[in-house]
Amino acid sequence: MDIRTYFAQGAPLLFDGAMGTYFASQPGRAEERCERACLTRPEEILHIHRAYLEAGCRAIKTNTFSVSADLADGMDETARDIVDAACRLALQAAASYGAYVFADLGPAPLDRSRTPAEVYQTQAQWFLDLGVTHFVAETLSDDEGIREFAHWLKKQCPEAFLMVSFAVGHDGLTRAGRLGGDLYRRTAQITEVDAVGFNCVSGPHHLLEYIKTLELSGKPLAVMPNAGYPTVLGRRTVFQGQPDYFAGQMVQIVRAGASIVGGCCGTTPEHIAQTAQALEKPLPKACPAAPEKRPKLTMDVSNSLWEKLEAGKHVITVELDPPADDNSEGFLEDVQALRDAGADTVTIADCPIGRPRADSSLLACKIKRELGMEPLPHLTCRDRNMNATKALLLGLSMEGVHNVLLVTGDPIPTEDRDEVKSVFNFNSRKLARFVSVLNESTLRASMRIYGALNLNARNFEVELRRAQEKEECGVTGFLTQPVLSAEALDNLKLAHATLQGKILGGIFPVVSHRNACFLNNEIAGMRVCDEIVALYEGKDRDAAEDLAVTISTRIAKEIFPYTDGFYLMTPFRRVALMERIIKNIQR
Repeated sequence: MDIRTYFAQGAPLLFDGAMGTYFASQPGRAEERCERACLTRPEEILHIHRAYLEAGCRAIKTNTFSVSADLADGMDETARDIVDAACRLALQAAASYGAYVFADLGPAPLDRSRTPAEVYQTQAQWFLDLGVTHFVAETLSDDEGIREFAHWLKKQCPEAFLMVSFAVGHDGLTRAGRLGGDLYRRTAQITEVDAVGFNCVSGPHHLLEYIKTLELSGKPLAVMPNAGYPTVLGRRTVFQGQPDYFAGQMVQIVRAGASIVGGCCGTTPEHIAQTAQALEKPLPKACPAAPEKRPKLTMDVSNSLWEKLEAGKHVITVELDPPADDNSEGFLEDVQALRDAGADTVTIADCPIGRPRADSSLLACKIKRELGMEPLPHLTCRDRNMNATKALLLGLSMEGVHNVLLVTGDPIPTEDRDEVKSVFNFNSRKLARFVSVLNESTLRASMRIYGALNLNARNFEVELRRAQEKEECGVTGFLTQPVLSAEALDNLKLAHATLQGKILGGIFPVVSHRNACFLNNEIAGMRVCDEIVALYEGKDRDAAEDLAVTISTRIAKEIFPYTDGFYLMTPFRRVALMERIIKNIQR
């Protein structure tokens, strides 16, 4: 029966459960990659397919979830071999049950030589060549490449059926920080996508509650939750959700509007068998209910930095490195001195050059609470996963800190990399989008998002394009690298003409000839022109500081028409020098 005819009859389509976790639960298989087993242990994979079919499912997925990652890494031969074997096994298993076979496309990694659309298209062509025309792109955290892939697929095979499924947590967010509801709506609007839904990460209860909040599109809704949440026993990760509970929840999910159901991580043939039995019983008629709107609480807060920027006033922000120990007295004294000199805000680096220092966000809360000054903490992508990032942002908001500067973060020093690992769940654009989602869904007062802009980039067109992408992700202002050359000034003028966000122009007071040479040779993103370098030759400390004040004041005047404020960077904790510069540029 054609799958579209099947859906027209109104009966839910029951899929299989989790190939990966079920295979891993077998003796001696925990460390083995289940997709590779299509080649090395085909009889075991065939047996698992048949176990789910015998349990009562009407559709199975090919054992190819990780092939997208293989292709993204350039392992085409391995990927093709797995697809060939997996298709043969799935088609063989499904034939005697009259079940549908879906080509399983796992998420395509980003930032590789192949785009996600190319990854999906390459393997989809292999599936089409083998006679498989039903596809599920599952466990996605964003919709990168889906629109292009859907268009391509229906051109190649108009009768193809494409289902797209996103992985959301109980808060409705994906691992990429996207709102599941937004992804659902965007994807359902793609004509060539036939069904949309959710799988993995969440257990059945949370996915049931989540789909109740959605305005359904009219296309088949797919819901394939995990069997509850994992726990670690010894060295094994196991799911303890019971099949009877899972089946009862799946009945409720169908009543809530799902027409495609099945299981993800932890679901066994027994979960599917009990679900099949439960769905055979007449389902009570459910009155269609309006989505359960959960209004987001809001509160009015003062954000003096943003208020001044919005009012068109030039602001002054000064960067201070956090202490390397637990003594904050000197740091707070410096902040107070800068505030008294006329600085509007202090911005605090987040473990600069990858070395541990006092936490920038905790210091920001301390500044806000004890000095009443508006802080701007840096938040890097280097040291926190999504959970830690969200927790930190919630804490900042509670403490009245509503400005953050999002940066990738300096790499961990080479000598530390064996023991200290970077995280990088995000790049700065994804992190901005994640904070924007929290602004919409969770935070009672919006967090103003700032990004970095490198005016000294070798290819500034690429840098400017990235800045525009940051704006699309929610960035409302930029702090630039220092203007210490004619090229940087020209790039600032171009940025001013191109970007919508507020621009705080970078000013770094060079304090010696040695300092200028060091910046040019050892600090990424810095460029001191030869003319300025030459001015420092032979100068002692006092003369060099006087020169730094003169040059910084001149630069401030030059960049004033193209900025909304100044971003001063403090060298070597020379706060008295910064006070002189602040007083000069305020005249």
